[in-house]
Amino acid sequence: MALLPPSTNAAYRGSVLAAWFLALSGLLTIAPGMIHYFLPDGGSGVIAHIDLSTRADTIIAIFAWYGAMQIPFGILILIIALRYRTLVPLVLLLMILVQALSAFAAWFWKGSHGDHHPPEHYASALFIVLGVIFFAFSLRDRRTQ
Repeated sequence: MALLPPSTNAAYRGSVLAAWFLALSGLLTIAPGMIHYFLPDGGSGVIAHIDLSTRADTIIAIFAWYGAMQIPFGILILIIALRYRTLVPLVLLLMILVQALSAFAAWFWKGSHGDHHPPEHYASALFIVLGVIFFAFSLRDRRTQ
């Protein structure tokens, strides 16, 4: 039995641009995952400018934990975008949900205390808009375009 089943790309009828957007999203998930996992402070101080004067060990551990999830998730996204394109609409929809929940928490709920927002807060809001556009592209049948 092979590690990966046969490709489903031939059955995908959505826009190829949506699949490439998903591939880019996979790479842009792996990159911060590597930052969170491998930088000494996980990017919490040098990028997010979080005050590490109290509970730095916990904050850095949470960043590393999140990076440990982002790296394999990004690889999975990349594999789906390149090899299993019939799943592109579903994965885009799930990524929109992830980013919408993250943006809501960051801007209006649990993470909204204070005026500072790290780059990820802006990226989440931008992804929602772009994700919806490319999700619509992924549902459009190329044969009717």
